[in-house]
Amino acid sequence: MEPQVQRVPVGDGTHDAGHGATSHAVSIDGVDRAVTCRAGDVLLTAMLARGRRDIPVGCRGGGCGVCKVEVLGGRYAALKMSVDHVSADDRLKHRVLACRIVPHSDLRVRVIGQMANSVRRLVDSASQAEPSGGRNGFPVQG
Repeated sequence: MEPQVQRVPVGDGTHDAGHGATSHAVSIDGVDRAVTCRAGDVLLTAMLARGRRDIPVGCRGGGCGVCKVEVLGGRYAALKMSVDHVSADDRLKHRVLACRIVPHSDLRVRVIGQMANSVRRLVDSASQAEPSGGRNGFPVQG
């Protein structure tokens, strides 16, 4: 079954690269660098391939719900997701699993899964850290 492309209409400057685009930028609320997804890449897989951990990672197959995000702007294709983690109401509100969406334009997302508070604490501590932070702008632990 062909995934349905969802459009989130937000006047936030999200770029719709259209047909022939080779990549899309995915901005994650609270993170200063976008994740680049090549056309056809699943968001979570693209993030991990670039050594990033801006969205919590669980099973990577839609079975745990850890990577739940809310798409705030842009277009994406949603692959099959378990109703245990993504209800019909969630889908209507563009709350999906990062391991089960393929960007079709630049996207803007917010982490809302089970570990969202952990991500927010890391982002908050990074914003208070000195400019010489570690990878992804998070403080170096040592």
